Amino acid sequence: MTILIRPAEPTDYEPLGEITARAYLNDGLLAFGDEDDWYFQELKNVAKRAESAEVLVATANDRILGGVTYVPSPGPMADLARPGEAEIRMLAVAHEARGRGVGQALVRACVDRAAATGHDLVLCTQPAMHTAHRLYERLGFTRAPERDWKPIPGNDFTLLAYELTL
Repeated sequence: MTILIRPAEPTDYEPLGEITARAYLNDGLLAFGDEDDWYFQELKNVAKRAESAEVLVATANDRILGGVTYVPSPGPMADLARPGEAEIRMLAVAHEARGRGVGQALVRACVDRAAATGHDLVLCTQPAMHTAHRLYERLGFTRAPERDWKPIPGNDFTLLAYELTL
């Protein structure tokens, strides 16, 4: 399978939003666990993130397999990025496309973009995302526990930080 990574087009927003939100829901990664979770709606809203970040899609045979939000610098879509850093957000691969290198291709595209601008790269991930952790570490990311954070005030839910120095 040949995977093409390209910027998302407006016609990609709805299918990519569905893939992203369903991946998080089906993997049990939503804090409140169902379609009423506020983050489920946020994951579906690709148009919103495309306004202030670069959304990339992975396709094969003109079919969307997954996507990622590449945040080129600190700004509205950044959770962790500091000056001189870019950030990866909302990486998701359709269930039927997993294990075929789609996630790796999306992360590499983000690494290439960051390297081209001289930025380091950061991301946060949930503790349960073991497959993603292995992917990030295989691509040279290292844990940055001093940057772990709690996105929901008053809740113990913690996101783990990773960094890649380029």
